[in-house]
Parts: sequence; C-alpha cells; structure tokens
Amino acid sequence: MLAAISIKAPPATPSTAGPTGLDAGRVPACPGAILPLLFLLTAPMLLAQAPIFPDQIGPYQKSAPRTVSVADRALYEEYGLESTESAEYATADAGPAKKRFSATAWRLHDSTGAMALFQFRRPAGATAADFARLAVRTSDGVVFAYGNYVLQITGGLPEQADLAGFYNQLPKFENSPLPALIDALPPEALVPNSGRYLLGPVSLQRFEPGIPPSTAAFRLGAEGQLGKYGTGKGELTLSIFAYPTPAMARDQALEFQKIVGAMVKRTGPLVAVTVNPPDADAAERLLGRINYQAQVTVNEKVPGSELRSFSRDIVSMILLAGIVIVFCVMAGLFYGGFRVLRRKVSNRDPQAMIVLDIGRSK
Repeated sequence: MLAAISIKAPPATPSTAGPTGLDAGRVPACPGAILPLLFLLTAPMLLAQAPIFPDQIGPYQKSAPRTVSVADRALYEEYGLESTESAEYATADAGPAKKRFSATAWRLHDSTGAMALFQFRRPAGATAADFARLAVRTSDGVVFAYGNYVLQITGGLPEQADLAGFYNQLPKFENSPLPALIDALPPEALVPNSGRYLLGPVSLQRFEPGIPPSTAAFRLGAEGQLGKYGTGKGELTLSIFAYPTPAMARDQALEFQKIVGAMVKRTGPLVAVTVNPPDADAAERLLGRINYQAQVTVNEKVPGSELRSFSRDIVSMILLAGIVIVFCVMAGLFYGGFRVLRRKVSNRDPQAMIVLDIGRSK
C-alpha cells in the first residue's frame, strides 16, 4: 500500500520578475519529474513486499498467509534470509474430495544460501526425492530447494504442472549454479542428511565448534562443507574448506595443523580437516579419498560450412550498406528541407554567393 507523499515548495521571497516572467522564489510545478522519482523510490519496496505465494496454485485456493517464526535468527541471516511466508491451500470440493496442503517458503539472497538452509532443515530420517536435485521426502511431506528458495509442503503434494506455474511467478528469483563443494564429501559411510554447509563463523560454531573461525578464515572468501561418517568407534566429523587459490589453502592448512587433535590434508584449493576423530585409521582412510581434480572448460567454435559463413558475411555487408544509404538520404532530405524552410522565412539565402558585376556594361 503506497503512502501519499506531499511535497511543498519553499515560501516565495519578494523579488522582481526576471526576464522569463517567473519569480526567483517560486518553484514551478513539475509533476512529470516527480512521478518517475516516486516510482524509483517505491518500486524496490513494492517488490520486497510482494507475496511469495499466489492466490491460486492449480485447483487450490489460498487462505490468509501466516508469518513464520525464525528460531536461530543469526544462522538464517548468515545464510542470507530475506523473506518468509506460510499459507494454507485447499480445493473448492466439499466433503472427502476436498484436498489440502500447507506450504512454507524461505527466500534467500542466492542459491548457495538456499542450499545451506535446505541441508539444515531436512530431517535426519528424510529420504531422497527425485523431483528436484535438492529434495527429500519427510513423514508428512517434502522439503526442497528451488533457486534461492527453500520450500516445505505438508499434506497432499500438488501436481508438477501446477507447481511450474507457481515457480514462474516467484518474486526476486535467482538461480545461480551451486558450489562445487556440494559433491566434495566422499559418499562411502556418510551418515544420511548429515551434511551442513558452512558460510561463516555462525554456522561453523553451530556444527563444528572445534575449529576456530579465525582458522577457517571466511574473510578470505572461504566456504565449507561438513559431513558425519560412521566408524566402528563412533561418528567422525569431516570438514572441507574451499579457498580462492591453492596458495591460500596452503597457508590455512598450516593454521589448521595448530589445532590440537586435528588431522589435516590439503589438495589444490581444498583443505580437509577432522578434529579428534574417534578412529585415527578411519580418518586417515577418509582423508585419502579426498583429491582435487581441476576441470578446465574451453569454448570452441563449432565448425560449420565455409560457404554458408561467406554468404552470411555478404548479406551482412549488404544490409550495412543499405542502412548507410538510407541514413545518408534521410540526412540529405532533412538538411535540404531545413535550407528551404529557412530561405522562405528570411526571404533571402544567408549563404548565397556574392557576385560583383565588375566590368559588366550598364
């Protein structure tokens, strides 16, 4: 809802009118300039307050939306939480045919934050679902990430065609590629749903308090992926940190080695560390399975027909020549018309040649 904005001109001071007939202290009305300014000021607020859930998803109608409480505010803010919303949906059918579901959404700043929140919110007993890359089925519904959104649906799951229309209208949607660390944890003996993404000191202290934030050095642009592994002597926590360059990783590996009871391995820009593992041999084998492999992608031009390429170049040159010719004709017509109009107005040609009749007989 927009609030009315009243703009008052400053009081006029006594003065004589200038050459234009306007008083010096008078501010002329300029609605044409004010309206674009008001639009620029209010557009971001309207976009930020836009509801996440539409009034209808397929055959389901939305009831009044509800606010969502955030228990761990510091962690959610580190992940980049921007907005939350919850709503109830139901079909218009009566009796047993009536279908319902509840939906809750969290909008993050980017898809990396959404991935981190998805890992945090998925229950320990959830099973993998195949309708999205980051999706699990719970005892009463599903939890999944879509771009920079994390969605939780309980009750009946709408059809994918109905959800596709909902995806297309999501406000402030962002779908950047996920970080490579999501696949860095070795899958063997990994405890299901134990992965946690580390984006800063808050998440590090929540999930691996044995590593000081200054040692992880998130200020250098580091991110981390944590997972728990089952061993015969207990659970082992493995953290993998990624740094912008191998040199940074080498320097930080020396800092990780200063932690009492830490086992550290560096490979490329990655540093893997486990603190006080219950089984040192299992930890050594686990660290040995972590190896960085650089992937270089070279964009090459797809080979095509040389004759087709030559004909395309000829057509482009002809089009360019046509555009230049049309521009020249238009410029000539404009200049000629201007000259004719100016001559009719002034009754003389200001650039006419001056002729001296010297030697002409009278």
